[in-house]
Amino acid sequence: MLAIINLFIAFIILFVSYILFTFICSLFVNMDKTYNKNNKFYRFLLNSWTSIGLKLCRIKIDLVGFENIPENTRFVVVGNHRSNFDPIITWHILKKYDISFISKKANFKIPIFGRIIKKCCFMDIDRENPRNAYKTIEHAVNLINDDVASIGVYPEGTRSKNGELLPFHNCVFKIAQKSKTPLVIITLDGSEKIAKNTPFHKTIIKAYINTIEYEKIEDLPTCEIGDMVIKILNYNLSEEKKENENNLCTL
Repeated sequence: MLAIINLFIAFIILFVSYILFTFICSLFVNMDKTYNKNNKFYRFLLNSWTSIGLKLCRIKIDLVGFENIPENTRFVVVGNHRSNFDPIITWHILKKYDISFISKKANFKIPIFGRIIKKCCFMDIDRENPRNAYKTIEHAVNLINDDVASIGVYPEGTRSKNGELLPFHNCVFKIAQKSKTPLVIITLDGSEKIAKNTPFHKTIIKAYINTIEYEKIEDLPTCEIGDMVIKILNYNLSEEKKENENNLCTL
């Protein structure tokens, strides 16, 4: 029993020390600077805290279609948005690809976390000013073209409260067209249950990955690209998809 208590105390000390260490590291981030290089050390901090957070929240990810992710190229990640955990789950799934998200300004004001994502080339977007929003899109294109990071963005712009897809801001698909990169679509099913389940119940998230090659979207209006993405997301979230999976399991 004493050994277990000592082990628990050691764990608490280690955990608190890591928090303090991360806090000190975050103080070296200039929040007024636009970062053009992905810092491996801060990316490690982000990924390590993500893994810890997902385990503490008892989140299990059932991933389908990982083989659909294109190799040897950057890409633009889009998906449905039901929970604050969605981008966290997404960059955890794709951690080897260094995803930098376009995010609302409020996320950069979160203590420690906001500074870490800033150093990892995450970008805020001004939803009220189209000119500033366009500058963010141009910066995202440059990050891809310079092989710094792949870009994550939610076309809905905000979380859906009822699970239904919200109208898309189709301008975000310009990032893929301008950088001549494919779209990787991640459909998350079940993330809206995390807040209710944590910490007493496990949450199983179903994640589906699909890809649309650049050649299929290069000459399309962004509204048509949005329709393609919506069709994929709705199918992955549909009862038809679940029935097809159940039929495969019973073969």
